[in-house]
Amino acid sequence: DEAAERGWPALHAELARLDPEAAARLEPGDAQRIQRALEIVRLTGRPLAESYARKEDDSLPCRLLPIALAPSDRSALHARIEERFDTMLHAGLVDEVRQLRARYRLDPSMPSMRCVGYRQVWEYLDGGTGYDELRFKGIAATRQLAKRQLTWQRQFRETWPGFVELDCLRPDLPEAVLHTALRLLHDLPLHPA
Repeated sequence: DEAAERGWPALHAELARLDPEAAARLEPGDAQRIQRALEIVRLTGRPLAESYARKEDDSLPCRLLPIALAPSDRSALHARIEERFDTMLHAGLVDEVRQLRARYRLDPSMPSMRCVGYRQVWEYLDGGTGYDELRFKGIAATRQLAKRQLTWQRQFRETWPGFVELDCLRPDLPEAVLHTALRLLHDLPLHPA
């Protein structure tokens, strides 16, 4: 609401007053990052860098096991994505977005409305595309997201000791995850360096 009233450059100027270091790293029109930085500074009363550096207690009450799922066959992944998107459409995705638009003051630039699926439905509801194009664009965007997620996950192969990647398409996946978790619990040190 503030951004609609005052504009993102004004909120960037406020951030510059409250946290000059964070503001210097952000463009005056970077709405999402300005919003997040202002939220943190206003809630904590501290600059962003100080909030990120401060750690109350970084120990967890559990051990993290480095297990990831990735498909061995991209075509099977693509088929599952298509099936899932069709299921979402049949379950009422278009009506859901229509109702959200009717109930709340939303616009397509909001992070929630830029999500895969919502963005394509918004365009459809505005008359920018037909239903078939909505479906095609939604499936394509989901495939692109999956590709980015798999690329991001790949970094852990070299950086996380004990990292295990399992084929999410294998028929015995639940048993394989359980077996791998038990092995990792036995093999990994209690407090990794």
